[in-house]
Amino acid sequence: MPDYRRAFIPGGRWFFTVNLLDRRKSLLTEEIESLREAVAETRRSYPFEIDAFVVLPDHLHAIWKLPPGDANFSVRWRLIKARFAKALPANERRSAVRVARNERGIWQRRFWEHLIRDETDYARHVEYCYYNPVKHGHVSKVCDWPYSSFHRDVRAGLFPEDWGGDVRIAGEFGERA
Repeated sequence: MPDYRRAFIPGGRWFFTVNLLDRRKSLLTEEIESLREAVAETRRSYPFEIDAFVVLPDHLHAIWKLPPGDANFSVRWRLIKARFAKALPANERRSAVRVARNERGIWQRRFWEHLIRDETDYARHVEYCYYNPVKHGHVSKVCDWPYSSFHRDVRAGLFPEDWGGDVRIAGEFGERA
C-alpha cells in the first residue's frame, strides 16, 4: 500500500479536491441538497470552518480550517462521502473489488489536500475555487454559478459581485490537466 505523506497540523487550514469516481456523472449538482446535508451533519459532530466551497457536477473544491488541537480532516471527508452515498439509491456500477469491500461506486477513494502556507497561498486557492466553474466552461461569469460560497463572500463584502478572478491562476490544485 502506498505511503501517503500528509501534513497533520492541528488547527490548520487546507485546500481539498474531491472527485466522483465516474467523472461523466453530475451527481454533486443533481443531488446538491444531499451533499449539503452530509456536510452539515458532519460539521455537527466534527466541527470545521468553511472558508471556500465550490461544487461542480463531478468534483468539488473546499478550503477548511479545523479547530485548535484537531488535524483529522480525513474522518470528516470519510463521513461526508459516506453520508452522501447513503442518501442515494444504490444503482451505480461497482467493480469486483468494490463489491468485495462492500464499497459504493460513487467517490474516488482518496482526495487531494494542500496545507495552506500563507496569505498569498490562501488567496490563490480561494480564487481558484471561485473561478473553477468558469475554467470548466459551466458559466462565463463567477457570479452565475449557484453552488459556491462566492455568494456568501460577496454578501460579506469580501468580493465584488462582478469579480472574475485571475484566469492565469497557475499551480497544482489536484485536478486532471
